[in-house]
Amino acid sequence: MPSFAPLRLALVAALAADGGAPAPAPGEHQTPVPVKIFAVVEQDSGPVSYYSIVTEGDTRFIRSVYKPGLETVVLGAVVPEQARKRVKSVSWRWRVHSLPRDSNDCGPGYSDSGAAVFLTFKSGLKYMILKYVWATIGTVGSFCQSKRGWFLDRNTILLEVGGPLGVWKTEEVDARAEFVRAFGVKLEDVPDLVGIGLMTDGDQSSSVVESDYADFLVRW
Repeated sequence: MPSFAPLRLALVAALAADGGAPAPAPGEHQTPVPVKIFAVVEQDSGPVSYYSIVTEGDTRFIRSVYKPGLETVVLGAVVPEQARKRVKSVSWRWRVHSLPRDSNDCGPGYSDSGAAVFLTFKSGLKYMILKYVWATIGTVGSFCQSKRGWFLDRNTILLEVGGPLGVWKTEEVDARAEFVRAFGVKLEDVPDLVGIGLMTDGDQSSSVVESDYADFLVRW
């Protein structure tokens, strides 16, 4: 599957709140990352996007419907400049309607994802990525080094496994602490969080996979 590599997004947009975010704690700042600013990361994606923006009641979200034969597509959004060095947590909601067959990014199984969210940090010329996955099989909390290279390192964490399907789940991760755990650096050496990505795919297992993403929020 493609990596969430350099964020050469052709998108430079003002970040405007979609609404519905909880109030920050005293002394804390937060910025919603609206679903409308997520764009195809072209160098990591096939030619046909299978994502759309859908509204249900008061919720506006990204819906992904992957069908066998399509090439994998990754969406990405930039993190606000003021939050990059001081990020405390990133939260979002997601739900899966159908899971790829026998998928488990940390193995054994296919390297497909019912849903995946990427936190992309940048250190010099190198991108270092935490990939949070909703897998079909495996153990919640499983961790693996899924890619190493000159310009890209990626670690994968199984955040959700299996059902229930069709139910929204809220996730919140301490981005800097998670980076320390994943890459073995000191807290003061954590690089800037520059981007958030998402991906649903079923190309390895030839599966129909459908999932939704909403309410991305960066706190610092």
